[in-house]
Order: sequence, then C-alpha cells, then structure tokens
Amino acid sequence: MFYDAVENRHGLPNDPFKAIVAPRPIGWVSTLSEADIANLAPYSFFNAVSESPHYVVFGSGGMKDSLTNVKATGAFAINIATYALREQMNLSSARVGPEVDEFALSGLTRAPCRLIRPPRVAESPATLECRLHQIVPLPDRDGSVSDWAVIGRVVGIHIDEGFIRDGRVDTAAMKPIARLGYSEYATVDIAWRMRRPD
Repeated sequence: MFYDAVENRHGLPNDPFKAIVAPRPIGWVSTLSEADIANLAPYSFFNAVSESPHYVVFGSGGMKDSLTNVKATGAFAINIATYALREQMNLSSARVGPEVDEFALSGLTRAPCRLIRPPRVAESPATLECRLHQIVPLPDRDGSVSDWAVIGRVVGIHIDEGFIRDGRVDTAAMKPIARLGYSEYATVDIAWRMRRPD
C-alpha cells in the first residue's frame, strides 16, 4: 500500500505512522512551573540527536504543561522509564491541570538535580539534566502551529551505579520501555553487539 502522508488518507482504522517509526524511547520529562509545581509527563516523540555535545529532542503535540514550563524556566530533565516503573509512567500521563504534581499523583519520589531546578525521578535508573536550546514550531500545511520540537542540551547525567558493569551501562538490565503504535509498548531486555566494518 501507499498513501499521501500529507493528506493522510490511509484508509486504516488508525494512523499507522507511529507503528512504523518504532520503537521510540520514552522521554519522561520532569519540569517545574513558575509557581514551583513539579510536572512529570512521558513523551514518545523523544530521542538523542547529537553526541558531542549531547543534545536531545522531544515533541509536544499541543501546548502542554511541560512545554509551558520549559518555555518559562529554560530547563527540564529526561528520566528513563523502565518496565518496573511502567504503571507510574502511565499514571503520570493523565490529563490533569497544571496545579497537579504528577510525582505525587504517580507515587514517585522527587530527587534534586545538580545543575537545574526541576526535580528528577529518584526511582529512575538514569536521568539527563537539560537546559533549553531551542523550541522549534512545527507548522501544518496551512501554516498553523500546534506541535513543537523542544531541543535541550544535556548538562548533567545521573546513572544508578548498579547498572554500570565492566565500565559500561547495562541498558538491557534497566529494561527501558519504548512506545510502539497504538497503545503498545516494548521492553528492551536483550542486547546484542555488532561491529561496523570499518
């Protein structure tokens, strides 16, 4: 099958785009509002986009609390969502008002970051502390904007030392979860290695 992705007339019950671009790591974004209310929300449009220096990006569909907070404060943290934390991650995705602290809502512990003001998820095995680099509007074909790409420079990294083995982070042992299409997720629990030919 082929369909025009701009028109998006695929004829299927649900848009297949997210099922094709998969798995996508979950960027579990923690922020602080100007009133110092903590916000925590999972974003499936998330990834690393540069190694040196370290940059990450997450996509916000709509002016959500995370985006509002990042615009106001210039900082956010990306926490790794794992299989053990899947229920809390799901609870933190609830559509609630900006006055609600999703750490409390999902029963998670706030831990301080070192270089930015927003808190991190203490239970997460790894967190990236980020300073805002740029917010990029993503216009529709008629020029209206309801989606944004948030680019952050990673300024600090927390790693649970229990997941460092032989000088390497054991990603599979963390069991990070990723988003597939629809309401499906995947868990990374097997890692295999392949060297490039050069």
